[in-house]
Amino acid sequence: MKVRAKRLVGLLVAPAIGACLLAGCDDGSRAGDGGQARSAQAQEQRARQVADAWRGSAAAAVWSRGYFPMAGPVQIPESGWHSRADEQAYERRNFVLRGDLPATAPEQGKVRWPGRGALTRPLWGARKAYRSFALADSAGSRLTVTGARLGTTTVATSRGPATVPAWLFTLAGYGSPLKRVAVTASTLPASPVAPAREGSAGGLRSLSRLAGTAPDGRSVTVRASHGACDDGPVVKALETDRSVVLYASVRGARDGACTADLIEQDVEVGLRRPLGERVLLDAFTGRPVMPADR
Repeated sequence: MKVRAKRLVGLLVAPAIGACLLAGCDDGSRAGDGGQARSAQAQEQRARQVADAWRGSAAAAVWSRGYFPMAGPVQIPESGWHSRADEQAYERRNFVLRGDLPATAPEQGKVRWPGRGALTRPLWGARKAYRSFALADSAGSRLTVTGARLGTTTVATSRGPATVPAWLFTLAGYGSPLKRVAVTASTLPASPVAPAREGSAGGLRSLSRLAGTAPDGRSVTVRASHGACDDGPVVKALETDRSVVLYASVRGARDGACTADLIEQDVEVGLRRPLGERVLLDAFTGRPVMPADR
């Protein structure tokens, strides 16, 4: 397991009890080795409960038939960003439009899996797609969009790589476009298992989102949170033939007053075999772990 890209989300000075409630400091580790072992056992039991609930469920059937992208909808130019200023403009979603965008588009588009059929999904227009990533037009470094056309791109999905319609936005100074997936994802199925209760399952915590999947599928990177009263997040995987259930906690929880920080980190979790078409689940919520803005 690798941890990287720490990000401070919030800061609030609070008494020790309040801080731990907000930041989730208590993972059972203060009870000694026996407490840690009981916490780990409770977390794994919850992960097993989630895996068993999903096996053969109606939710699993919906998952196997739908279009569920396992990566974000925006793909940056193939060359990467030319400068740190351009990268920062993208991170701030700071764009300016200096051209015309197509006014019309088909109402639907096809998601195609090589040799495995296709699925029809609603398709966004160019302006809606543009507004989904161009959230600002303010002073400072900006990326300039000069036009767009409807094309295709390849995305990782729950059913393997798929070719999907995408808006290809031309950027001033770049030879390859910024791509924005144009079709909407399927509606996630209702989980067959209820979320865990706060404070139960040995300090189990929920995961924020899927941040990435390795090209060979042998690891996933997820966004996990922890507080100022601990030594960081821990994410483990329970693998079955149908699912990979991730269960998150924190290590090194400490007593005493601390600030109620909520810190998010990207945690890379290795898998025994490629993720493939197995559903990636969060043990706390009992739901699939999905990328942001899918």
